[in-house]
Amino acid sequence: MTDLFWPGDDLAGDLMSGPAFLEAMVAVERAWLDSLVDAGIAPQEARASLADLIADADTESIARRAATDGSPVSALVTLLRERSTAATARWLHRGLTSQDVVDTALVICARDVLMRIGDEFTVQVRALSELAERHRSTPTLARTLTQAALPSTFGAKMARWLTGILDAAEPLTGLLPSLPVQVGGAVGTLAAATELTGSVDGAIALSDALAGALRLAPAPPWHTTRSAITRIGDALVSCCDAWGHIAADIATGSRPEVGELAEGTGGGSSTMPHKNNPVRSVLIRRTALTAGTLGATLHLAAGASVDERSDGAWHAEWATLRTLARHTVVAAIQASELLSGLQVDTARAAANLADAGGLLTEQRAMTELTGSPARPDYTGAADRLIDSTLSRARRFIKSAS
Repeated sequence: MTDLFWPGDDLAGDLMSGPAFLEAMVAVERAWLDSLVDAGIAPQEARASLADLIADADTESIARRAATDGSPVSALVTLLRERSTAATARWLHRGLTSQDVVDTALVICARDVLMRIGDEFTVQVRALSELAERHRSTPTLARTLTQAALPSTFGAKMARWLTGILDAAEPLTGLLPSLPVQVGGAVGTLAAATELTGSVDGAIALSDALAGALRLAPAPPWHTTRSAITRIGDALVSCCDAWGHIAADIATGSRPEVGELAEGTGGGSSTMPHKNNPVRSVLIRRTALTAGTLGATLHLAAGASVDERSDGAWHAEWATLRTLARHTVVAAIQASELLSGLQVDTARAAANLADAGGLLTEQRAMTELTGSPARPDYTGAADRLIDSTLSRARRFIKSAS
């Protein structure tokens, strides 16, 4: 996929795309049909490889027909029944409702996105760990409220970046095993599945079987309780927050008047050939600036849920989650590239630090107040803080391998 409005969108490939969503919906229908056959409810001849009945061109036609019912599921089921044997057509989608298929497909697509981002986090944690260790003692000027503050080290700065990455990565990877299946039937009571199996236990067993087939967590119907979606959105926004902070620091540090940081390969200008723009930082900041509002839309939709299927709030989630997910994947890849190629100008950093006067006034006052001998440096507990963060990073890498 490409998108002139969002440079770099192609990096996300087919993740959370229209074709991927269609493939996931077909997978849900196929797994449910298999569950009916396995349970002895539908005959063996009803089993079918539904994916073979769908062509690439069907994505557009199903999308067009979806406006009739407000959901792509009706158009999909109609098409599959038209192309199936009589036995398959009879049992296809029995016991499900459109929300079961859409929600479960959304979760499947989101899982693929989270796994891809998780891979990038591993790259980033390794890169930042190496940078923090390499520049543990590299002096730099710390700034607060845009002004010169105190001496610090690049290792301390990068350890803070690494902390933000780990704060986003750990909940994201922890979310994967709990991503839930959605099977509730028309109003979330499993009424149709209960009728099909003849018992409540049988209906729940079908739902659990679907979860197992799709590698999702078994769950009771969640229909208009939308925390399953907002948790995914929150995880994605937290990722973008962490990368946005790093990108802002790097973009600022790469200004010619600062000159302490540089991207491995910058971007050019259409009219000013002397420029070496921090393009990756710019594009990551773009994502960070827009992710929060997309996450907020998911929460607004969750708060507007009503009855047993929402009239618009549910529908507002689909494209919102798609956009947030794809943007986050793109930013993840760009952040990995940014950190893997980051350059530090140690000489320029030292010069900037030397040019900033009056930095140690408070530290000298503390020495006089306590009567302690002056310390050779004024970076406080920076080394200990770096060690603590690197230890956490090693645990993360070990758990990810």
